[in-house]
Amino acid sequence: MEKKFELTSDTKDTEFRQLYRIKALIDFGDVKAGDLGGFVEKEENLSHSDDAWVSSNAQVYGNARVSSNARVYGNARVYGNARVSSDALVSGNALVSSDARVYGNAWVCGDAWVSSNAQVYGNARVSGDARVYGNAQVYGNARMYGNAWVYGNAQVYGNARMYGNAWVYGNAQVYGNARVYGNAWVCGNARVTFWYGEDFELKDTDNFIFKNSWSSLRDFFYNPKTKMWSVGCFLGTSEELIKKAYADSEESGRMYKKYVKFAEALATEEEAKR
Repeated sequence: MEKKFELTSDTKDTEFRQLYRIKALIDFGDVKAGDLGGFVEKEENLSHSDDAWVSSNAQVYGNARVSSNARVYGNARVYGNARVSSDALVSGNALVSSDARVYGNAWVCGDAWVSSNAQVYGNARVSGDARVYGNAQVYGNARMYGNAWVYGNAQVYGNARMYGNAWVYGNAQVYGNARVYGNAWVCGNARVTFWYGEDFELKDTDNFIFKNSWSSLRDFFYNPKTKMWSVGCFLGTSEELIKKAYADSEESGRMYKKYVKFAEALATEEEAKR
């Protein structure tokens, strides 16, 4: 196999390891022969057989490997047994470590960390100071930024967004068009497909799910623990929901009022059974 890069004499030490700046030997992708790249510990850290590349001051070391069309650049570091492949991008000050996997068209950037056995793939984006670790997965078109954390066996996918200081962990799943933000915690076996934020904590699948059969045909939700309703981008109390619904139309107000009465009665009945 023809080698596409070589190790140069330009070195740097990190974590008691000596890394070598790489230099392209042939043209491939958008890299030209003679271009200087980032730093690797050994040739095995970067595939010779495809268009993958490490550039700028990025570092790849340990048993980590970058392959396919993946790019690692900026001040990013990939190490441990981590893998970055397909068309994935790791940049900024991002860290990908341990047995983590980043692939597909995923991006990990900013000061984000992906570690342990976590996976980020599909068209997912993890940025800011976000953390993904444990056996967590972030995929689809999901976006994580701010100080958001996902860990344990949690999954964030679909068109979901996580930001602020939000945490999702345990076996929880956040998906669809969900938004989890502020200081919200989602854990246990919870499933979230709606807007959920501020200082709320959702531990299990305790939401009552209804369908707007009179106009939009979309689902809406009542959480008996927080006593909050989620309808599209609205999140509020029963009174706030009814007030907003009447402001939209007389029919909407009457219908939501009926559902509020039913949901609150059902919650009382369920609580009495415990």
